[in-house]
Amino acid sequence: MSGFVVEYNRRTREVRVTEFLGSAGHRAALRRRLELEAMRTDSDWEIASLASDSIETVRRTHSRYFEGERASA
Repeated sequence: MSGFVVEYNRRTREVRVTEFLGSAGHRAALRRRLELEAMRTDSDWEIASLASDSIETVRRTHSRYFEGERASA
């Protein structure tokens, strides 16, 4: 199942999404989330790793991250 890392800034509502494809994608996303959390210096950023069939599903099931979306690459 694909994995997704969502980085969400609680203050600015900026959102960054990284997708990890394939059957091991959810494991790769978890590893990346742990790396990002270890480097995080700004507590305004929330970091989540999610397993899902598609970004559309993630947007629906975790819609609070995408309300008033300000996307960043």
